[in-house]
Amino acid sequence: MQLTTALLSVFAAAAAAAPATEGASCTPPPRRFGIMALRSASPIHFGEIIASENKMALGLAESEINAQCADGAAKKEATFYIRDGELFLYTPNDTVQQFFTDRSGMGQGVIQYVTYKKGETPNFGARSETKGWVVDENDNLTFNGNSLQACPWDPATPNATKWYIWMSGVEKPAGQEGCLGFNARTVTTAKPVQCTYSQRV
Repeated sequence: MQLTTALLSVFAAAAAAAPATEGASCTPPPRRFGIMALRSASPIHFGEIIASENKMALGLAESEINAQCADGAAKKEATFYIRDGELFLYTPNDTVQQFFTDRSGMGQGVIQYVTYKKGETPNFGARSETKGWVVDENDNLTFNGNSLQACPWDPATPNATKWYIWMSGVEKPAGQEGCLGFNARTVTTAKPVQCTYSQRV
């Protein structure tokens, strides 16, 4: 009994003195995911969220997305991740593309992303919010309890096939007609590819 206790003490002391295994204290990478719009019996049902010209969108052609991806392939859908309640696109290491929303009377729930270099301080605007993104128990993306809605890219076009994404809460943001609320279902991306998504000129 005494011998066993002594051996355990030696092993415990050796473990305490041993250097930490490389990478043992590293935080695992955040989950990378795509977003699918769910709204039954609507033109956006099962649509995959795209990132283009600083916006989230649905229904754009590959030629309208113009993402520059590490594997050289055209990407129809965007890959996202959340860190500390903030939403990002999955980009190359030196480039950051981060989302904000403006739910003030001026912004009315606009959602856009800003591009900047790692280490720089981004300019989101005085009324903008970045923190509050979560994936809920149903795997839906929300922002401080608010879901998303899709509004026609060109309100003058009947039977819209292209949409861009706003925060829910305002029925007709910026006067947009025909907006459709939806569940933003997140789907884990098994093999995410880093891309830099297009910016509005």
